[in-house]
Amino acid sequence: MPKKNMVIFASGRGSNAVALHDAVAAGTINADIKGLVCDIPGAAVMDRAREWGVPVILADRKKFASKQEFEQFILDQIAPFQADVICLAGFMRLLSSDFISQYEHKILNIHPALLPSFRGLHAQRQAVEAGVKIAGCTVHFVVPDMDAGPIIIQAAVPVLDGDTEDTLAARILEKEHPSYVQAAALFCDDKLIVNGNIVSVKKD
Repeated sequence: MPKKNMVIFASGRGSNAVALHDAVAAGTINADIKGLVCDIPGAAVMDRAREWGVPVILADRKKFASKQEFEQFILDQIAPFQADVICLAGFMRLLSSDFISQYEHKILNIHPALLPSFRGLHAQRQAVEAGVKIAGCTVHFVVPDMDAGPIIIQAAVPVLDGDTEDTLAARILEKEHPSYVQAAALFCDDKLIVNGNIVSVKKD
């Protein structure tokens, strides 16, 4: 099966981007990483991508008069990569419906909560404050609604007495990396079937 062309979008240190890269390098994910898009000047993930020899596209939102111009710049820059899949790995911007429609059911995201609970920022803090006993992470296809879209994989962790946002976030992060790798691998092996809001996995 031909390798899929992957583009990673990230805004920070890029731990999920590293997990995806390492899995691609190991052959666990049947893909080539063609480029990395970052919206934050100086973000550590750009240094990692350069170490990997992956082209880096900096799209600083402050440099653009509108969201539409910002997104069009990214679309133009990634067009040569012919992306089969875009992995949002801590990319802290909402993409518009116009952008998403260009790559329908080709954009994956990971969120540190068991969606549909605790959408948006500080999901781990939301979970602690809500008093839930189980939290986790979700890999899903991206739709115009924030932290929505068909769910591919979820992984759960216990919320312990005395947990803080930071301690829970660290426990969830341990599940994020293998979950994202597994979801991306299934996608790149053409194993995912999307039917409305339901994702199923093809049987061998």
